[in-house]
Amino acid sequence: MRILFAASPGIAIPALEALARESGAAFTLAGLLTNPDRPKGRSGRPEPTECAAAAQRLSIPVLKPEKLDGAARDLASALRPDLLVSFAYGKLFGPKFLALFPLGGINIHPSLLPKYRGPTPIPAAIANRDSETGITIQKLALQMDSGDIILHETVPLDGRETAASLGETMAQKAAALLPAALEGLSNGTIKPQPQDHSAATYCSLITREDGLIDWNRSAADIAAQIRAYNPWPLCYTAHRDTELIIIQAVALEESFGANKPGQVLGKDRDKGILIQTGKGVLAVSALQYRGKKALDWKAFINGARDFINTKLGNS
Repeated sequence: MRILFAASPGIAIPALEALARESGAAFTLAGLLTNPDRPKGRSGRPEPTECAAAAQRLSIPVLKPEKLDGAARDLASALRPDLLVSFAYGKLFGPKFLALFPLGGINIHPSLLPKYRGPTPIPAAIANRDSETGITIQKLALQMDSGDIILHETVPLDGRETAASLGETMAQKAAALLPAALEGLSNGTIKPQPQDHSAATYCSLITREDGLIDWNRSAADIAAQIRAYNPWPLCYTAHRDTELIIIQAVALEESFGANKPGQVLGKDRDKGILIQTGKGVLAVSALQYRGKKALDWKAFINGARDFINTKLGNS
């Protein structure tokens, strides 16, 4: 069984490495399908996707088509693939492309499908303060994330995860689960099960505007928002005429009297800078002004001694 692995960001690298490491009699990694090189950094030089760079280190053939058109299908067909395996590739597969694979395709999705179909299941689980999420390996279908479930594994959440840290967990879970899914499909011990489509929920692409903090929300919701959008787009607010990024914070239950949401109340030597919200107090331990260095709260206060008693936000 020859596999074409479709992936772009770093979250898929452990799965790519697992396929390369375990290639043998049961399956062979024929190549990587990834997004084209894009300009990055201050230089603006085109750079490969994280998966492309990893594949090059592993001497794996790499395809980088701009579109999955006839030319791309010819390139893929030349690798003689039997099965398509996708993990955060970034493009939808049409029927003509899927027809290249005699064994069809499977997809790795970092949620417990049918929950959080769509492109951002990791931030969605954190922002919604879920107690658990998971990883699902499913059959590829033309409708997004709707294919039959092959394997899944639950991942408990403790309320401290960021999108970055949970992404690392999901990457390792995917790498461990994928070989078992391939083996089970190959020997017939795994029978894919249909999803309950009536229970499907969806998540959407994140924009920079999603990081704007509304201080009228509860401290718990804002703390979850900050974790969900770390490392991107990061959560921000206004301090006077400057954009202030909140990097790390926790919600406190206690109240400090009648204060307006966004009011900087003071500081706690163990918990950080205290900010009033619509319900409860947010304790901020790391922050930065846009374009400046990220600081722990003590260093920040030392450089902004008039910060206490000011109000954050535009209203």
